[in-house]
Amino acid sequence: MVETSSIESKISVGRGELRQLLKELKKWSAPATVLLSLYIPPGRPLSDVMQLLRQEYSITDNIKLKRTRQAVKRALSAAMDRLQLISKVPPNGLVVFCGENMSNGDFLCIMLSPPDPVPVFYYRTDKRFITEFLEDMVEERDAVGIIIVERDQATIGLLKGARLDVLEELHGYVPGKHKMGGQSQRRFERIIEQLVEEFYKKVGERAARHFLPLLEKGILKGIILAGPGYAKIDFYKGGYLDYRLQKLVSKDMIDVAYQGDQGLKEVVMKASNVIQAQAYRESTEALEEFKLYLARSPGNVVYTRKEAEKAVTMGAVKTLLVHEEVEDLEKWRELCKSFGCKLVIIPSSLPEAKWFLETFEGIAGILRYKL
Repeated sequence: MVETSSIESKISVGRGELRQLLKELKKWSAPATVLLSLYIPPGRPLSDVMQLLRQEYSITDNIKLKRTRQAVKRALSAAMDRLQLISKVPPNGLVVFCGENMSNGDFLCIMLSPPDPVPVFYYRTDKRFITEFLEDMVEERDAVGIIIVERDQATIGLLKGARLDVLEELHGYVPGKHKMGGQSQRRFERIIEQLVEEFYKKVGERAARHFLPLLEKGILKGIILAGPGYAKIDFYKGGYLDYRLQKLVSKDMIDVAYQGDQGLKEVVMKASNVIQAQAYRESTEALEEFKLYLARSPGNVVYTRKEAEKAVTMGAVKTLLVHEEVEDLEKWRELCKSFGCKLVIIPSSLPEAKWFLETFEGIAGILRYKL
């Protein structure tokens, strides 16, 4: 008899493995709703899930087309067979994909426990596998927030890897020039400043709505403030951002002339040094340091899985470089936490990332001392 604990450990996947799996799942499609997707969150009793699947199986006789009916039954049977192999839902939950390619008869059935907790209980048969709940788990882990702010306009954006998105564009109402004098002028100016302050508060609230969830997940690494004139400085000094986000704001603020997508692109072009400092510099510099030691002092580096793991457990590794597509990324993350080395993830967007993955299997260590 196969021990259920060994099965449960084998179904856990890392982010790199999950990324490759999602690419394969997206290739599958069917002319009818025969592809099964099942998401089971942590703590959900397996008995409840099995009862649901048995109920679904019992009503498949209502499906008129014989070929479709047989394909759905096959998917449900395979899903139940997989679930019967384990005793309980793993700490991060379970995801099951089962289905038939009705054009050639190929069949796929996968059960996995993802690197992050499954957020919902979800069951569906469709013409495609439903993978949306797993997409966030394989996105770029580091992001930089961008806020372009003027007295009556603002753009909130996000840079993740090579992807640059407008999250929200805001507009306020602030009157322009006027010809009033005396007390009327001062009163009008106070009204204008109140309108500006209200708009800044709104920008800060919307920025918190977009950025705080990313900060809590450990994804947001910095924020860049940009815009024409002094508005960005007033916005920062006025403390309109949540204090947790205020700490992430770069000291280097960027002058740009535009809002929206064009403005964000201008920020990225002008703030390349800032963005590198907050998003890319760590991985780039670690890779350059590894290459330098490799060329001049190879005794200061390790670059096979066996040697790297041995060196980490000895406490000899100062910095461990791991490509983001390495299947057991979470294992290396835990090792670094346990033995006090700095983990640097090498994103696939770096120019030499492919070379690093293919030449060194995506793992290398820079040593504190020669072994």
